Amino acid sequence: MIKDAYKLSATEALILCASGKLTSVELVKSCLAQITATDDAIRAWAYLDPAAALAQAEECDRIRKAGMAVGALHGIPVGLKDIIDTADMPTARGTPIFAGRTTDHDARLVELLRGAGAVIMGKTVTTEMAFVHANDTRNPHNTDHSPGGSSSGSAAAVGAHHVPLAIGTQTNGSVIRPASFCGTFGFKPTRGVVSRTGLLQTSVSLDQVGCFGRTLADVALLTDVIGGYDGSDATSFARPRPDMSAGAAEDAPVTPELVWFDLPFNDRLSSDAKEGLEAVLEILDPQVTRMDPADTLSNLVAVQARIHEYEICQHQAEVFEGHWDQISETLKPVILRGNQISRAEYEDALAVKASAEAFFADFFVEFDAIIAPSAAGEAPLFGTGTGDPIFCTLWTLAGLPCISLPLLVGETGLPIGVQLIGPAEKDNRLLRTARWLQTQLADAAE
Repeated sequence: MIKDAYKLSATEALILCASGKLTSVELVKSCLAQITATDDAIRAWAYLDPAAALAQAEECDRIRKAGMAVGALHGIPVGLKDIIDTADMPTARGTPIFAGRTTDHDARLVELLRGAGAVIMGKTVTTEMAFVHANDTRNPHNTDHSPGGSSSGSAAAVGAHHVPLAIGTQTNGSVIRPASFCGTFGFKPTRGVVSRTGLLQTSVSLDQVGCFGRTLADVALLTDVIGGYDGSDATSFARPRPDMSAGAAEDAPVTPELVWFDLPFNDRLSSDAKEGLEAVLEILDPQVTRMDPADTLSNLVAVQARIHEYEICQHQAEVFEGHWDQISETLKPVILRGNQISRAEYEDALAVKASAEAFFADFFVEFDAIIAPSAAGEAPLFGTGTGDPIFCTLWTLAGLPCISLPLLVGETGLPIGVQLIGPAEKDNRLLRTARWLQTQLADAAE
């Protein structure tokens, strides 16, 4: 048996399982022991059924022992954000309104996970309706701090070594920011790569699926598994997906060209985040173009908010109207504001969003990636919110692939991520650039 198997990355565990040195049951038991030891303090899980997880692991081991075909994630534990439907577990969406809610179907991405042999461990905590109001999850590195949101539990579960992989969603900064705070890799692929069928809808135009892992290879592999065309999802595209795993494993054929935007809201960066990012930019200096963009780029922040607030009020109108007394005082003002947005204002915002997508399509002809903060700094104290998402807003609005790399440490010892953003539907190229960046920084540190 492998000692401390819960610390393994998904790709490490797959190799050991294939060689016969580790079983899925041993891996799942190790993860469950880590959850038992730490989750009273971290509170990453909204629903966990150890017996069901072990039963899945036993079946994975039986299949392997019988010499049958195994999937790309065979026997690997995965956590699901508690807005993702499963037929065998409740999906409460972070609110008492849906406490005990069950369905008779799996989300499309869950079907793909099961087909790949993944062990669905349970549901990780989300903020209320995957929006602004935090629940009880704490940062795994310091429980006095927030893990971020809205994919709070997914980031915390990977950061605490409860599972090697977890799924989250991002409508603004809900994968990249918590990945930064919890010290994990966080990857949000191009909008439309992963189906959203069977997930809580807060914004049909902006909701996107992302994931958390311990390595670049982990998040690439997970995205390859859950990616695919789904005609019932309005943003899913009927074209081949980039090969994420190949991109994460490739060396860049030529040295990538990066750009750093001097945006007006960069003054929101904490001093330690600013110093860390400047140190990274100094190492990469020959390959980084610093650019002072037009004000219209900064104005996209308000456009994202208008679309998000208008659409959640449309999609969840019956829920909000029928359960007003069960909605937090944090979310109520957002709903009231969203209900005041006119159809014309909303359609204008969608037109600006389309212009932003066109702008970035042209922009990446000259550059391989944008380098940016993942968040404003270290995780904020618990109870003061889930952190500022503004360093993710522009890229999410445009549907671009984004990855947070756990590269920096703040003044109190908490992690800070560095974000790379790439061209749409060239996620493999972004992951290749991320691999190059990690190598450059590692070489500089020697």
